[in-house]
Amino acid sequence: METGVVGPSVAVMSMVVFGVISRTVLRFPMPKSVRNPWKWTNTFVSLVHSSLTGLGALLCFYQAPEMTKDLITPVTMPSHLLVSMSTGYFMYDVLDLFVSKKAKSHWELVLHHITVIACFGCAVVTKLYTGFALVALTIELSSAFLHIRQLLHMGGVSKRNVIYRTNSMINIGMYILFRICTLAWMTRWIVINRDMIPFIPFTLGSVGLAIMTIINVFLFFRLLQSDFLQKKPKHKDWFSE
Repeated sequence: METGVVGPSVAVMSMVVFGVISRTVLRFPMPKSVRNPWKWTNTFVSLVHSSLTGLGALLCFYQAPEMTKDLITPVTMPSHLLVSMSTGYFMYDVLDLFVSKKAKSHWELVLHHITVIACFGCAVVTKLYTGFALVALTIELSSAFLHIRQLLHMGGVSKRNVIYRTNSMINIGMYILFRICTLAWMTRWIVINRDMIPFIPFTLGSVGLAIMTIINVFLFFRLLQSDFLQKKPKHKDWFSE
């Protein structure tokens, strides 16, 4: 297989594999409290992706420390495959949202995924900015705990339960460290290195970071309100709808 088509091919295969995982999870028994089988399955598949890519990104940096110093040029086969695999997941999830007719009610996910696909797609095709994409994938470490929170909620676990409370505390800490701080650092990096980045990648990165920052700050306050500031919820848990 030619080098230039490896990334896109892996992305397509990844999209298919995550679709198979989704179908498989749907066949397994779910907690009786689950009222939305699609949401349960979608969240479980998202947890699989977050766990693999979040830990995978750290491992790639560990194996190739030079990628922490130069986020543009260095690339290893594992890092390229990881970014390609993640791109395939987001392609799968966007398709799933539209096929399941959930895109309208989950517009923020559609916007997020399309933005990620555009940005990661640049790294997949050109093999440049792989390090930058890996930094973005460390955000998935936070996503894993957010997905666990959703599964606990849908599984009928009380917010007063020690497991739920423990996950909530870790979730907030991970959100601040691996979402807010990481996005702030990425924004600083892209501004400082403006002269080294061509117009199109710079525009994709800047617009993508702006969208991601707005979405994540908004979600952070909704998360605080849901888990820490609201004693008696008067509306549905926005994170688990």
